[in-house]
Amino acid sequence: MAEPKDYFTCSQIRAAIAVSLGSLVVGFTSAWSSPAIASLQSEGSIIPISDTEASWVGSLMPLTALVGGLTGGTALDKIGRKMTILSTSLPFIAAGLMVTFASNVYMIYAGRAVAGFCIGVMSLSLPVYLAETIHPEVRGRLGMLPTTLGNMGVLICYACGAWMDWSQLSLVSAVLPIPFLAMMCPIPESPTFLMSKQKNMKALKSLEWLRGQNNETSDEFLRLKSAEKENMKSRTTGFPLTRSDLHPLSLCLGLMMFQQLSGINAVMFYSVSIFVDSGSATPHVSTIILGVVNIFATIMSNLLIDRLGRKILLYISSMGMMISLGVLGAHYHSEAISTVTPLVALVVYIISFSFGFGPIPWLLMGELLPSRSRGTCAAITTGSNWAATFAVTKTFLDLKNLVGAATVFWMYGLVCGLALLFIMVCVPETRGKSLEEIERLFTKPHESAVLDNEAGRINRSSIANMKSTPSQLL
Repeated sequence: MAEPKDYFTCSQIRAAIAVSLGSLVVGFTSAWSSPAIASLQSEGSIIPISDTEASWVGSLMPLTALVGGLTGGTALDKIGRKMTILSTSLPFIAAGLMVTFASNVYMIYAGRAVAGFCIGVMSLSLPVYLAETIHPEVRGRLGMLPTTLGNMGVLICYACGAWMDWSQLSLVSAVLPIPFLAMMCPIPESPTFLMSKQKNMKALKSLEWLRGQNNETSDEFLRLKSAEKENMKSRTTGFPLTRSDLHPLSLCLGLMMFQQLSGINAVMFYSVSIFVDSGSATPHVSTIILGVVNIFATIMSNLLIDRLGRKILLYISSMGMMISLGVLGAHYHSEAISTVTPLVALVVYIISFSFGFGPIPWLLMGELLPSRSRGTCAAITTGSNWAATFAVTKTFLDLKNLVGAATVFWMYGLVCGLALLFIMVCVPETRGKSLEEIERLFTKPHESAVLDNEAGRINRSSIANMKSTPSQLL
């Protein structure tokens, strides 16, 4: 009888935590706009800004994140997943310092633009790296760890924003990448990427480090080798994408569009302003409550995703967001004085988003996209996400002034209803499936048969002399 495998190995957890520290940096930097804009527009600000300038401070980050996402796809395939992630650390530090010592709004623009570019690269790279390194049985829980720490970064930013000004917040954002850089350096490159570069020995070492000394890696290595042989055949066509790539790509694009058009970044970036408009006497405290709720909901999602599956959580998420946005819109429409209603509605909205539509589209991007074109497809998907983010954050204040806050929130609620239908009809369940099994969902039957036969023909003795110890990777 075979011994049960230990899927939660220390090395996998270590890799997930190292990568997720980068997500904490992304979360803090993304949330900076909410308390910082309120600080910049407050009385006594050394750089007072108008509403138009505030909209650019909030939206420049997602705009340049779009460029970073598109650029990062090439870097993923050329220099690797790990090096692409590492390459953002020093620019993150520089961006934070640039804003910290800004003497005018244009320096703030520049710093946010650099930070946005790095965020775009990171948001593309983190899910791809984790999808290729974490075992399928725990990919849901460990794969969502970046979202948990990302939300932790948001909470830290909100908490600091209650007693720091925009300049001091920027200094914190310049310090946070340092522990991320220190933890990221020792972990190995993705085995899938190494295999694609014909570095089979390094791929096996990486796999053994990730799975631990007590777990057998021969079968998984053979599957990777077989899948790479098929991918090499696809690459010889000369086209970056094949017809079988378009189906999973379209699913990921749909998920990202619905994620952003639900209005999440408009709510998060301008949460302090929303509470001020609703008459809250403690807008910063209310925003911190949102951050705490965000983390709680993400942790609950982490615990349930490998038990209930991706689709069930997405159902719950889209319905909860639709209802809470409807209530929030009704509150603004009635012009009620209550400050409890917007807080409760936003708490339910954040719980619903963090439970499903926040982390799962990124997780599914790493799972659904085929390995042969994962860099290209991930770049397109991430670029579309940040394009939608820019559109939502740039137009939120203008739409609110044009048609009223109630109509804007109802529009976002309608999008959530359409997202529910999309999940029901189009998105497959990926719980417990290997990346190779998921890829076969989108290939023609004869292509899957070829892949299976190829795996059976590989001589297992070819890896008998390739054993290594985890210490060799460090």
